[in-house]
Amino acid sequence: MPIPDVEPTEPQPTAAEAGRAARKVVPRSGLAGWEPAPDRADPIEILERQAATRVPELVRIRYARMAAGQFPYYRGAPAIMAADLAQGPNTGLTVQLCGDAHLSNFGLFASPERALVFDLNDFDETLPGPFEWDVKRLAASVVVAARANGCSDTDAAAGARAAARAYRETMTRLAGIGETDVWYEKVDAEKVAALVGRDARKATAKVLDKARSRTSMQALEKLTEPGPDGAPCIRHDPPLIMPISTIEAAAVDSVLSDYRASLPEERRVLLDRYRLRDTAMKVVGVGSVGTRCFIALFIGRTTGDPLFLQVKQAEDSVLTPHTRSSVFRHQGHRVVHGQRLTQTAGDIFLGWATGPDGRHYYWRQLRDMKGSATIEDMGAPQLQQYAALCGHTLARGHARSGDRVAIASYLGSGPGFDHAIADFALAYADQTAIDHAALLAAIGSGRLDAAESV
Repeated sequence: MPIPDVEPTEPQPTAAEAGRAARKVVPRSGLAGWEPAPDRADPIEILERQAATRVPELVRIRYARMAAGQFPYYRGAPAIMAADLAQGPNTGLTVQLCGDAHLSNFGLFASPERALVFDLNDFDETLPGPFEWDVKRLAASVVVAARANGCSDTDAAAGARAAARAYRETMTRLAGIGETDVWYEKVDAEKVAALVGRDARKATAKVLDKARSRTSMQALEKLTEPGPDGAPCIRHDPPLIMPISTIEAAAVDSVLSDYRASLPEERRVLLDRYRLRDTAMKVVGVGSVGTRCFIALFIGRTTGDPLFLQVKQAEDSVLTPHTRSSVFRHQGHRVVHGQRLTQTAGDIFLGWATGPDGRHYYWRQLRDMKGSATIEDMGAPQLQQYAALCGHTLARGHARSGDRVAIASYLGSGPGFDHAIADFALAYADQTAIDHAALLAAIGSGRLDAAESV
């Protein structure tokens, strides 16, 4: 029987070859520098478009918080930077992006085993995209923060290089270990102490101790007061913590039921051991201000132990106009998926739900041994060490979803990538200063209405 002719197939490139090929598309030196496009979108218009779907009374707080300084402005402007990054070429080496990987979006929290871990902790903007977008956002945040803390540009650039170098070296190491080993890789409290260096270990120990004390029991003391029946109720502190409307309260049961259905079956059993006691609207963060965010106090049915959950509105990612659309139609599901994919140890109460108004939400614990470094208190050496810790952690998160071998091959073993990212970070920090001044001018002219105090 004759053997049919078969068209020879082209050999597929290895992951390492794909990484080297990406250098021809975007050389590592091509990641350096920043020049705004002639048709660059007006950053104030981007903020105004975001405000159209947010609570007007809270948008005033958002503008006031962003106006407070260049680093707060940067924290609140991921949509502006996403549009800027999309104007340039990209490597095509895709990972699950955090989408907002600045210094303050890393922190400590408890693993399901009650051990402290350090990781990315904000995934509102998560979507697949080119890995370098997260690295650039992190590095530029280092420079903006360093300048705000009075550091020289020499020290600021060193911090950005530290973040990029730690990312490159960690990705290279992870490229050489097994799939399961990468999946279980984590940054625990012991590793945090080892990575930050000896001179910062005393300050690190204080942050770790503070995180261990930040539990639902501590939140009970800080956020509640006795209600008419003597049981705890959430203490209102307008405009930051406010009672919800009667309509919203009536919808809580249906939203809670929807959230419960998103949990794994065994977690539903745990949730059912609590009863909902009270809810309130709470202002959080900088970039998220104006979106609908609630806190819910649950009380254990047997011993009365408290559980605080945060219910946060999930809108389209700021990356959506610049990347492929999410495969998840529910934005809360998108956030939960990105967080579970990126973090080694996830929140056991992480889930999603749809509100009666059709808005999407995700649920998580409000305080579960959570802690974060105070960026504003860091001098140049501490900032550089912290930047390296964040770069290390970002690479670990990217390695779980992306082709770590291809990315490592693209990055190479030399410092070229580090220097290019630092060069970009300095230039984009200059742009941030210009954009922050434009925000102040818009507030001063009355174009934007900002609260007097927050």
